[in-house]
Amino acid sequence: MKNEIELQIRVPNQTRYLSLIGRIGENLAQELDRFDGDKNALAQHLNVVLTEAMTNAIKHANAADPDKDVFIRILVSDTELCIDVYDSGQGFDLNDLPSPVFDTDHLIEKGRGIFIIKSLMDTVVYRKCENGNVLEMKKLLR
Repeated sequence: MKNEIELQIRVPNQTRYLSLIGRIGENLAQELDRFDGDKNALAQHLNVVLTEAMTNAIKHANAADPDKDVFIRILVSDTELCIDVYDSGQGFDLNDLPSPVFDTDHLIEKGRGIFIIKSLMDTVVYRKCENGNVLEMKKLLR
């Protein structure tokens, strides 16, 4: 019996769909029988990761162009959850982002979403792909 889940979601390049995508991540986490950890925490983490990644794709990569889409692929195996968020932007170097400053006197917004994503996922890679770029995020389930 195949024990793999794959979701493919195409979303218009609009922030109004962020909560919908976040809830998909939350609901998925609650259904993962193979995850032995805190499902509520995983659900919150997936909501944050998906909404941050989608926000970056919409605002930065796709330059808020309403004619573009964001494509999301979620793959769950027995041991790992993979989330890929595809964009059609110029791309950037994931390792070239400065660490965000959380001091309210010097609030720098650039890089906070990626910093949060990296802190919640086990691996995060951003690379070129056919027709654009992909942010690949992985979480070990066991």
